[in-house]
Formats: sequence, C-alpha cells, structure tokens
Amino acid sequence: MKTGLFFGSFNPIHIGHLIIANTMAENTDLREVWLVVSPQNPFKPQKGLLHEFDRYDMVERAIADNYHLRVTDVEFHLPRPSYTVHTLTILQEKYPERDFALIMQR
Repeated sequence: MKTGLFFGSFNPIHIGHLIIANTMAENTDLREVWLVVSPQNPFKPQKGLLHEFDRYDMVERAIADNYHLRVTDVEFHLPRPSYTVHTLTILQEKYPERDFALIMQR
C-alpha cells in the first residue's frame, strides 16, 4: 500500500497543511497520507512550540473526518532532534507491506 508521509511540527496545523495532505491523498496514487508530528525539528528552536501531545491532538481533530489521512506519533519515541532518515527506517521495519513516499513542501 502506497502511503505518503507529511512531516511537520504542525504548530499549529492549518488550512495549508490540510490542503496539501488532501490534495496528495485525492489526486495521486497514495492510498493514505500520514501526518508525522515532529516533536523537535533539528532546524527550528524548541522555544515557542506547543507541547507535542497538544500538537498531536490538534492534528487528530483536524483530520478526524477524513478517512485518507492519519496522524502518527512515531517520532515521539525516537531520539531528539528527529531526523527523517531514522523515522523512515523505523517505519519501514514496522510496516514492511507499505511503500512510503515523502511529501515535501517549499
């Protein structure tokens, strides 16, 4: 199953995030898009970030009615700061049946 991964601090999640995730889920060959809440981006200061569980809850509520979108806390259980390569390794080990694709925005 092809699954898109959309990483972000989602501090907070906003309509732009939702448009990107929905567009990828509805207009590509992705079956699902997982929003990966990053507790600490290595390129952003921790100061000013809402607590990671609050950000996770906001994402969960924002996508509750969309069956193509999921939220994951996989990076909450990894060393910090979070690096995509480590997250991908864990996800590929845990979900070998999935074909993951990164969703990137500029």
